[in-house]
Amino acid sequence: MTTPDLLEKEHTLATASARFDLLRTWEALGEPTLGREETLELLALSEVLARKAAYGRQLSVRTARAAGASWSQIGAALGTSKQAAWEAHAKWIDDQAEQHRSNSLRGLGEEDAANLRDLAGTADN
Repeated sequence: MTTPDLLEKEHTLATASARFDLLRTWEALGEPTLGREETLELLALSEVLARKAAYGRQLSVRTARAAGASWSQIGAALGTSKQAAWEAHAKWIDDQAEQHRSNSLRGLGEEDAANLRDLAGTADN
């Protein structure tokens, strides 16, 4: 069975995007006709893309903070408020720390999470 978890391990963002684009084109054109497996793969790939894009977004937020960007600047770059940008990043850090607690091979360890929380600061800076 095709699942996002399996495909996420198999694909980079670029390869997932290329495969998604190919299947989406076939779906739109109706030629070749997608079968059940390809349609389920297309659905799973859409989730993989969303996950990888969200993770990459937060890595870019971290990089922007390390480069001295304010939350106002980051919020503007994301098309949102500084508070919403900070909250999304803080939640991502917490989620990554929780992943690591439940599976030490994934997510962020406590020290890394603490360092990222320090770098994130508050929404006011």
